[in-house]
Amino acid sequence: MSRVWKWNRPVTVREVLEDLQKERSIAYTTVMTVLDNLHQKGWVRREAEGRAYRYEAVSTRAAYAAALMNDAWSQSDNPAAALVAFFGMMSEEQRETLRDAVRIAQVPETRKPTGPSEPAEPAEGTEPPERTEAPERTEPAERPENPASAQDPGGR
Repeated sequence: MSRVWKWNRPVTVREVLEDLQKERSIAYTTVMTVLDNLHQKGWVRREAEGRAYRYEAVSTRAAYAAALMNDAWSQSDNPAAALVAFFGMMSEEQRETLRDAVRIAQVPETRKPTGPSEPAEPAEGTEPPERTEAPERTEPAERPENPASAQDPGGR
């Protein structure tokens, strides 16, 4: 998968093979089998081109990593403790990246009018009333199905 993600375009078995052979000896049939397995698991889509196929990633590397983290976190019997332990393993640079991501992911809340005589926005210089309703939840981005069943697609 890392080779497919690296090029960010549809690739052939031959292209992946030639790239891998810069580092080690590997058979064409091995690369073909791995890409076929990734296709069967839904990690890549393929399109016929002559007698060969071009393979393209179904999701990004970031979406794959997010799916793995979500699966691991959702399997915890104590999600808060799992997050605390995870944050404790992070370097300062990773924690700063996390803070940036949280800032980006936060959606500003807007106050909805509740009646015809109530303004949508509070008057300037006044504090908005406390929110009494639960904030709306947004659904996470789509992710590939069952990423845990894929045999280490990140290393291929």
